[in-house]
Amino acid sequence: MTGVAGGAPLTALWTAFAALLVLGLVLRVIFLRWTRRVGIGDGGDKTLARAIRIHGNAIETLPIALLLMLVVELGGGPPALLHGCGAALLLGRLAHAWGLSQTGGVSPGRFLGTLSWATVVVVLTYTILTRSF
Repeated sequence: MTGVAGGAPLTALWTAFAALLVLGLVLRVIFLRWTRRVGIGDGGDKTLARAIRIHGNAIETLPIALLLMLVVELGGGPPALLHGCGAALLLGRLAHAWGLSQTGGVSPGRFLGTLSWATVVVVLTYTILTRSF
């Protein structure tokens, strides 16, 4: 297969969606830093601190899931599995970002976001380890 996506067009698609999410999250941090005139850290601003944490969480969780998707796709994994995992991953990260932006405590969005990410990682890891694709 040729083109930008090479042999992994589905993972490339979901990676592009994830990149747009990360871009939105970092732009929010930039906007808050600019309006609050905070260059480093959070300046004690709770909204900025949460925005930084939301962005950080996406940066910490998306790469491993996308890497697992890539391994499954390159191994010939079924498109339905890859699209399902990609959708669950993105929707979960959106839910997590929304939940954490509402409260620093427990929230349905944070719970669903964490659960969906963990489920995607477990399903893809299981798929790889059992070579069930």
